Amino acid sequence: MRRLVTGCLVGLAFICVTAFAEDEMPVPADDFIYCTVCHGVQLMGNPIIKAPRLSGMEPWYVEHQLQNFKKEIRGLHVDDAYGYEMQPMAAALSDEQIGEVAVFVNATRSPKAEPTISGDAEKGKTLYATCAACHGVDGEGNEALGSPDLRIANDWYLVTQLKNFKSGSRGNNPANINGMQMRASVQFLADDEAIMDVVSYITTLQNK
Repeated sequence: MRRLVTGCLVGLAFICVTAFAEDEMPVPADDFIYCTVCHGVQLMGNPIIKAPRLSGMEPWYVEHQLQNFKKEIRGLHVDDAYGYEMQPMAAALSDEQIGEVAVFVNATRSPKAEPTISGDAEKGKTLYATCAACHGVDGEGNEALGSPDLRIANDWYLVTQLKNFKSGSRGNNPANINGMQMRASVQFLADDEAIMDVVSYITTLQNK
């Protein structure tokens, strides 16, 4: 049995949409912003408009990132077009709503993201040893270090964000401590090929 869930996306006005979700998912209030218009039914993501898969994401990480967007710590760099679109969406939420959205996102379920990129996973495994210090050997993340679970996201989204960190279009605000740490950490990836390789290896962790 499935339950009808209504979510609202705020732009200049509320755009209400409907999606079916599993029974264990909470029923959201009508004024929540779940971005199902962009992030897809059951938050499975939409590669066409570069909206990543969110379902199952840790509530502490969702809340932290929404707060970063709301406080203009993230999403205002001219080269971060998709972050720029997300920032006003988060800014429209109250702190209480952000907490409730985070719980909803974590409870949502969707199929695992399918691989879309090609890189050398064996080379990526060697590169990932540096990432494992914060994100864990299996990519499971570490809340104490502010490091999210890498097994949730789409591979193309991970590629995009690694490039953003490397270029400085993300993690460039001194108030974003975790972001600045990540920006420094990602510099060991020499080029786009290395980014593709390490993400290809992360994909193998997602499919375990």
